[in-house]
Amino acid sequence: MEPQPKKSPLNDYAVYSNIGIEMAVIIAMGVFGGIKLDKWLGCSPLFTLILSLLGVGIALYVMIKGFTPKQKNKDE
Repeated sequence: MEPQPKKSPLNDYAVYSNIGIEMAVIIAMGVFGGIKLDKWLGCSPLFTLILSLLGVGIALYVMIKGFTPKQKNKDE
């Protein structure tokens, strides 16, 4: 067995910061797209609500996927 190299705490902060930034960008894209669709179709804030909630769901999925450890393949 080879000793595992020490992980820098700075690396962990970078990973968590990246996940937070990804979440913010995904939600902002949903809100922005919803606002543009509402203006284009001339309807109430229906698409803003739908796309923002969809963005939150996708952002949560990305967050959970980012926090779960990756499984190593036993064949490797």
